[in-house]
Amino acid sequence: MHEHHERIADAGEYVLGTLGFAERQAVERRLAREPVLLAEVYSWQDRLLGLHAHTMPMAVRPGVWSRIESQLGPHPAAAPVGAANDPSWRSLRFWRLAAGCGLAASLVLGSLLGLQRWPGTAPSPGPRYLVLLQAPGAHDTGWVVEAAAGGMVRLVPVGPTAAVPPGKTLQFWTKPEGASRPTSLGLVRAGQVVEVPAAQLPGLGARQLFELTLEPEGGSPVGRPTGPILFVGRALTL
Repeated sequence: MHEHHERIADAGEYVLGTLGFAERQAVERRLAREPVLLAEVYSWQDRLLGLHAHTMPMAVRPGVWSRIESQLGPHPAAAPVGAANDPSWRSLRFWRLAAGCGLAASLVLGSLLGLQRWPGTAPSPGPRYLVLLQAPGAHDTGWVVEAAAGGMVRLVPVGPTAAVPPGKTLQFWTKPEGASRPTSLGLVRAGQVVEVPAAQLPGLGARQLFELTLEPEGGSPVGRPTGPILFVGRALTL
């Protein structure tokens, strides 16, 4: 019983991001060989990540806009022909800006973006979802997932992403609420935009978990995450 309580506490602190560096590394090593601990981590994520939907908006901190400008680089003297009318260009710029504005602003802007489509895609009659992927215990958004039932799921980098060591790779996962295990959506290169047909997902709905983990080159050998969770978030309906 004591071991069970310790495992629950370790999983909770891991998800909250309150562990020290060495303790966090120790838990991540255990996740690769302890499916029960991994299940506890997902259970904590089920309980805690939904709280994002109830957080109050915060004022933008001084210096945020200047950091956004520095990350986007200098303004070009003239935009490339067609760039201003390219939906994909507008969306990438939108998400980069939204990532610096906080959750509430992102949701408002995301809902306004609902009519915009990526080139070559037809409008989806189903609901649309937005996921802000953040490092566990952090508040800055590193990736955004935009999904539509019957359409496409797009993973877009919007902020600094974790360095991927040699021999390792990022793997994209999803887990509908209540599912027993996540499903792999493929490997991801740092800074890469990934597109996956929604039909390949085990389901798509509100509060669905999406995450990026660090895995051995070639991906997880066991069909479930074995490495640390680098970015994680839950789907919110637009």
